[in-house]
Amino acid sequence: MASLLLLLLLAAAAAATSPGRLVPYDLLYADGVRAYFARDWGRAAELLQRALHSYAGLRAARRACRAACRREAAFLGGPGGAGPWEAALFGRVLQRADCLRHCLGLRLGVAPSAHRASHAVRRDFEQREPYNYLQVAFFQHLQMREDIEKYRRMSGVKSDNFRDLEATPHWEAYEAGVQHYDADEYLQAAARLEESLTEALAALEECRALCEGPWEDEEEEEEEMQPGLYEAIAAHYIQVLKCRQQCVLEIATKPGRISATEDFIPSHLDLLQFAYNQVGNQALAAECAASYLLFYPTDEPMLEKMKEYRTELGEDTAFTARESIQHYVQRSLMEKKLIYYAVEHLGGTFNDPDLWTPDELIPENLKEKHREDQEKQKQETLDVEEREKRGPLPFEGIAVTMDSRRMNGTQRVVFDRVLTESECKDLLRLTKAAGEAGDGYRARRSPHTPHERFEGLTVLRAVQLAQNGDVDWRDAKLLLQASEKSRKIIESYFTPGKKLHFSFTHLVCRTAVDEEQKGRMDLSHPVHADNCLLDPEGQECWREPPAYVYRDYSGILYLNDDFQGGGLFFTEMDTVTVTAEVHPKCGRLVAFSSGKENPHGVWAVSRGRRCAVALWYTHSQEHAEQERVKAEELMEQRAVEQDRPDGEEHRGTDRSGRSSSEPPLPNGGARPTSRRQKPGSDRTQHPKEPRVRDEF
Repeated sequence: MASLLLLLLLAAAAAATSPGRLVPYDLLYADGVRAYFARDWGRAAELLQRALHSYAGLRAARRACRAACRREAAFLGGPGGAGPWEAALFGRVLQRADCLRHCLGLRLGVAPSAHRASHAVRRDFEQREPYNYLQVAFFQHLQMREDIEKYRRMSGVKSDNFRDLEATPHWEAYEAGVQHYDADEYLQAAARLEESLTEALAALEECRALCEGPWEDEEEEEEEMQPGLYEAIAAHYIQVLKCRQQCVLEIATKPGRISATEDFIPSHLDLLQFAYNQVGNQALAAECAASYLLFYPTDEPMLEKMKEYRTELGEDTAFTARESIQHYVQRSLMEKKLIYYAVEHLGGTFNDPDLWTPDELIPENLKEKHREDQEKQKQETLDVEEREKRGPLPFEGIAVTMDSRRMNGTQRVVFDRVLTESECKDLLRLTKAAGEAGDGYRARRSPHTPHERFEGLTVLRAVQLAQNGDVDWRDAKLLLQASEKSRKIIESYFTPGKKLHFSFTHLVCRTAVDEEQKGRMDLSHPVHADNCLLDPEGQECWREPPAYVYRDYSGILYLNDDFQGGGLFFTEMDTVTVTAEVHPKCGRLVAFSSGKENPHGVWAVSRGRRCAVALWYTHSQEHAEQERVKAEELMEQRAVEQDRPDGEEHRGTDRSGRSSSEPPLPNGGARPTSRRQKPGSDRTQHPKEPRVRDEF
């Protein structure tokens, strides 16, 4: 599984090779993995770093040699009348093959065939799997055992000391450019976006050069009849062309992510056109608009902008697209035409990575399939990261009632049977205290609607009420246990191996005001997102204060269904188009990511009282819920007083369920130190002041 890891570089990576000779990365990788499972952390870290260094060196050698040999043994521009076409073409093919072998031999120090790793190993490196092993080895190794957060707090350590080993120049420039753009700093935005576009096109060429590798038979059926000369040449050539086409997805995917940014190259031109127009440079704005129209020639808003530029700069002014973009589009269309011809006449499939491919380029008998493939690819892109991360549920008897596909979205799920009927009744008994001595609302009118009363109870307040004898200790403990159970379920489903901390826990009830329901048109809770400010008109969600930007996942654990209305619903970014609904019932847990991909609201409670435990989670430990820490401490004190070993068992249990003699598995395995309290730390020091918040 692809994994982006930010590693602290305390020293330069160990040299992977002796001068003039590059050790094959698959051999280093195999030795590193063996050392890893032998728990020789220092040796594992060294070998895995050398493997990554060797892999990067091999790719660099291939790029350099293929570029050099393309110039040295060019297919076009040779002397005319040099002989039959076969000699003219294949003579150059043989010369280029000889050039590549010689060049790679010099650069690698061994025969190029020594670096032909298996498909499984190549896939591991493409998905950055070595980093999963490497980060565990670093943390187990004596010199890198401490938590990264400790290094951040060290005197003299700056944020620049932490480097992303997979960072790419075009992505760094792109994100900086978008930040300037969003801040209306258009001059700076244009400079960084231009840098990003240049670097992206350069990265595209490097990726394309790496496509000229050996033939890979995906089916690997040895008994199948081998193709003839021209069939084999055609099949290998089309494989190279398909690989080149997919390069746009590689450069459009941020390192560590799975999903690519749609229309990555055209979006640069769209942003640049607007930025240049804002700073008064209409000539460059028109050039970017003309370049954008090469991708979408019928785009009406851009055509309107071109009319404006002609009016401002003069009707006789010639607006031409950038030469680099013309070359990019023409070459891509030529390759697509050849690929579609091969698919139509020779068989096979092609997942076109571009949304801008003209319909007329696609053969009639493939158009319908092309549209279906695009829709399928779009849906798979939305769900692939969730499916890759998903782990097994940590409790038996829990059912996944609805997943993202059934809920027409991404990062959404509904679990049933999280609580029993008896547990729901006990927690409902606790909600009575929320109306009498809760966290400040005490059955006042809801802040979201005058047609409902709102009652809330935090975990700390529940434990304090138990101390005072106002509620049963068992009910307060059940609130802690039920919310922790929900956290484990959501963590195992969405982020196995990556710790989720509580951000806030709230036992809430909404009660319909009977005399206020006639003619009611509003919602119990308006449509919103949990970590950003929703802007329906701009189709955007701004991740900035006062939004709770540190939230990553949200959950609602329902306690009853004896009321009318009060269901949860998800919408598109327009806040109007409903995509899914969830009806409350005892023990049902709905969970979803907290970002703009999941706008949601609550239908009006028109009769009765709706109660649930609202839950928010964060990956950021510094934003962990301090009220919960205090509540757990009070509960542990109560257990000690009652001579119950609950607290000791909780601290001594290895929640991973893994034997201490086994090395942690990198896929889905948590850092060994992340589950333990760091030496010298005291959870009771500097607690944050409890805050009462209406958060759902």
